[in-house]
Amino acid sequence: MVHAIAVIIALAGLLAALAHGGYLLMLSSAAGRRAGGEPAAQYVRGRLPLAGGTLAVALLALLLTSGGAFADVLAVVAGAGSGALAYRALQGTRERYRSGG
Repeated sequence: MVHAIAVIIALAGLLAALAHGGYLLMLSSAAGRRAGGEPAAQYVRGRLPLAGGTLAVALLALLLTSGGAFADVLAVVAGAGSGALAYRALQGTRERYRSGG
């Protein structure tokens, strides 16, 4: 039972980290095609290490789920932490660059 919960939490953390990284890449692409998009591109370059870090920890959490019960507990902590951090970062970026439409 603990293993199933650990896998679900690790996958949720991975999904949040991928969503944050994908949003940053889309924002970077849009900023590169738009005149005056350099401030957004600089912001994205500054946030990419955070996105990469949360993705790495989420992948580590998924890898930890292949271990025993103690590894599953560590996977839950790592998956939940990376997912929460990635989600908060994604929300902050979305609020910063929310369009008025």
